[in-house]
Amino acid sequence: QVQLVESGGGLVQAGGSLRLSCVASGRTFSDYTMGWFRQAPGKERDFVAAISPSGNSARYADSVKARFTISRDNAKNTVYLQMNSLKPEDTAVYYCARPDKPGFIRDSSYDDAYWGQGTQVTVSS
Repeated sequence: QVQLVESGGGLVQAGGSLRLSCVASGRTFSDYTMGWFRQAPGKERDFVAAISPSGNSARYADSVKARFTISRDNAKNTVYLQMNSLKPEDTAVYYCARPDKPGFIRDSSYDDAYWGQGTQVTVSS
């Protein structure tokens, strides 16, 4: 059983920064793409960013490009999301996810993924 534990959320003013962390259990962390998603009140869960198993490749939602950076430390079984220039519309619960199968970003599906419990990010205007 894989467990994912997010941390780092909080309340920040518009223009500020936060760094989210997600620690994963298990021995095969470095075999999997890892993703971040978010869900705002009354909305569906949306993709934010994903990073390849080695960390050499990443993909971002258009809404966060140039503001957010995903990274990982495979020695620590941890994936990060650095969020800069935050906007009120970034307010959401942020979740990290591990796809059900190992592989590169393009080969990864989140239909049967493992999910963390989420961490709240609130950006005030």
